[in-house]
Amino acid sequence: MLSIQGGAAFAKTLFPQLGAMGTTTLRVTLAALILGLIFRPRLSALRRADWLAILPYGLSLGLMNLAFYLSLTRLPLGLAVTLEFVGPLLLSLFLSRRPLDFAWVGLAAVGIVMIAPHGAGSAALDPIGAALALLAGAFWALYIVAGGAVGRRLPGATGVVAGMGIAALVSLPFGLVQAGAGLLHPSALLIGFGVAILSSALPYTLEMYALRALPARVFGVMMSIEPAFAALSGLLFLNERLTLVQWLAVACVIAASAGISLTGVSAHSEPEPIG
Repeated sequence: MLSIQGGAAFAKTLFPQLGAMGTTTLRVTLAALILGLIFRPRLSALRRADWLAILPYGLSLGLMNLAFYLSLTRLPLGLAVTLEFVGPLLLSLFLSRRPLDFAWVGLAAVGIVMIAPHGAGSAALDPIGAALALLAGAFWALYIVAGGAVGRRLPGATGVVAGMGIAALVSLPFGLVQAGAGLLHPSALLIGFGVAILSSALPYTLEMYALRALPARVFGVMMSIEPAFAALSGLLFLNERLTLVQWLAVACVIAASAGISLTGVSAHSEPEPIG
């Protein structure tokens, strides 16, 4: 989580140079290349049915990253990640449908309402940024479902590498329009390489080890504190400060995510993207 959110914070420093879509393209493309070199999957051996399963996985991964990075142009990192968590939370509710899970989602809803500052002199939450973060959450939920199907169908990292390649192709037109030749600038490539390592290659590898050592439910509960890691990364690396009420909102979403992981079917048991 520290690696993922630290990578997101560093990615945000590229926005003035490449824009959000250019940064997404650079990060996802470099991540696809790095993972391909590490795992060297035999993509030529994949059948048509395999690619039909990988396609929605890659599309959701690419669109999730685009929507999330666009939300970061309007929201602090901690609030964007907190809003994005609504997608997996609702997916957990759909998969479980236990009465107690409705209470957890209600607690998350209280947190979402609390995120927007209230009262005279308060800065309003950017509605477009909030909508983009929620859209990223919807694509995250789709990514979890599609990723589960790919993981059951293809062993090892073959599906992940192929899906990351599709995500790179999805983001490429947007990045070329916004950043153009700036994607090849040496300073952008250097930072982009670091972001790709922090946000994709390193956390994916660590999560594979974690999932082997921890029950999925425990993993889901631990992943639930990611909004706090995002808020701390925003504070440490970007000087993004949240109000006390917004910290309480983050705590509500964390508690709801942990609760639904303990009492229902966790939607966090699939390897995470990217955030």
